Amino acid sequence: MSIQVFITGGTFDKEYNELNGSLYFKETHLHEMLELGRSKLDLAITTLMMKDSLDFTDNDRQQIAEACLKTSADKIFITHGTDTMTVTASYLAKHCNNKTIVLTGAMVPYKFGSSDGLFNLGSALAFVQVLPKGVFIAMNGKIFEADKVQKNKDKGEFEAL
Repeated sequence: MSIQVFITGGTFDKEYNELNGSLYFKETHLHEMLELGRSKLDLAITTLMMKDSLDFTDNDRQQIAEACLKTSADKIFITHGTDTMTVTASYLAKHCNNKTIVLTGAMVPYKFGSSDGLFNLGSALAFVQVLPKGVFIAMNGKIFEADKVQKNKDKGEFEAL
């Protein structure tokens, strides 16, 4: 069973510029994370974009949906920024409801060392293998249905509606 992985950017893949203190994208950290986690899954990995989810447009969400529809895989895992992850999940739930799709991200960049990204990655890959068709968000070991979740910015976590 092959799992299609789509990379879209987000805090998961951000780097820290020590000269000016800004965060930026260089390349995905997913391959390094999978190696560190000793993943043995059959994954097809495609980078769709490397963007902060606050900069996502409807065209970006449409691109993600089209990629989900075009792949022959029934199980899809998407890395995504947490700020608009729920918006994209809702969009995908309306347009791609015939597959199992799990989105995850990180509150802290992987390269910071104290990131939740590695744990979220492992959890999401486990969830995508066992969940029924639908669109879900996996964060901090919890799974949420696409239209039944929100990011609580005060607590810095996702919670069920």
